[in-house]
Amino acid sequence: MAYYLFPPDAAPASIAPSVGRVKRGVGTTEAMNNGTTNGTTKAPYPYNSDAEPNNPTVIPRDTLGNFHFTFLIRHPRSSIPSYYRCCVPPLDKVTGFYDFMPSEAGYEELRRLFDYLRSIGQVGPGMAHRDSNAGSACDGPKFLDGVESRNEVQFTNGVHSSQGVHSLDGADSLNGVDSSNGVGHPNGVHDSNSADSLNRATRGVEVCVIDADDLLDNPAGIVEAFCKSTGLDFTPDMLNWSTEADQQQAEEAFRKWPGFHDDAMNSSDLKPRQHKKKVKSVEDENSEWAEKYGDEGAKIIRQAVDANIEDYEYLKRFAIKV
Repeated sequence: MAYYLFPPDAAPASIAPSVGRVKRGVGTTEAMNNGTTNGTTKAPYPYNSDAEPNNPTVIPRDTLGNFHFTFLIRHPRSSIPSYYRCCVPPLDKVTGFYDFMPSEAGYEELRRLFDYLRSIGQVGPGMAHRDSNAGSACDGPKFLDGVESRNEVQFTNGVHSSQGVHSLDGADSLNGVDSSNGVGHPNGVHDSNSADSLNRATRGVEVCVIDADDLLDNPAGIVEAFCKSTGLDFTPDMLNWSTEADQQQAEEAFRKWPGFHDDAMNSSDLKPRQHKKKVKSVEDENSEWAEKYGDEGAKIIRQAVDANIEDYEYLKRFAIKV
């Protein structure tokens, strides 16, 4: 959920007080004045919150360094209408979301986080499930695999773009960040004497981007590639959660978000789609959305989709290939 790692409304970033290191007690010399925190000058913030150089998030760099990130993406033409559906009748009464906010789409902040982590070397230069020689380290504005970053290696804590982002896409996949603490390495590199582990050590924590359509077309292949990248042992039963214990765990995990994950909660396994998803024309998409949500709803959805395609397509170029 990359949206929550950034200040709202593209405000300048400073470290959130709840995760910043503030000196207290005997011997404290650092003043704790009332000041500004992410643009706020009122309670409950009793002290200034400083920004970290080049860090566009509200999370300290050393805290981000405790995690091994995987970036989950879904095409806006699927995620935006799915999220919109959760914010209008009749589903809004279930979700509790009564206003669709285009700024919560998920893509622009995710791209900024992705580029920032690559620029400081927390992810990359290796690419998940790619030839180790397919790309090179950052050289000028170019990153590996020939992909050029819109932000290059320069990040500011100021206003970057008009689009804020939220990771929920209103269905059962996310545009956001999945992270897990690794074993034996601060950035999540699995520690073993295997050749794979040695390769990961030389390639760094791999860039690991998963596209939802790729996952649905080839669940076993994508999950196995993800496990290999993150140092986990893949087993086919990862694609099945039919036991009572598994169902209970899923229910508890999704309980906070009623209505958003019903399809996942009512499922028991993940099998390949029989047919790849057919890409519709813009005209067909607009017509379908107008039929479901009215002309005004279709207009809102189209604007949000178009505003996020560039960031999605940028991240898609890094997606795992199997």
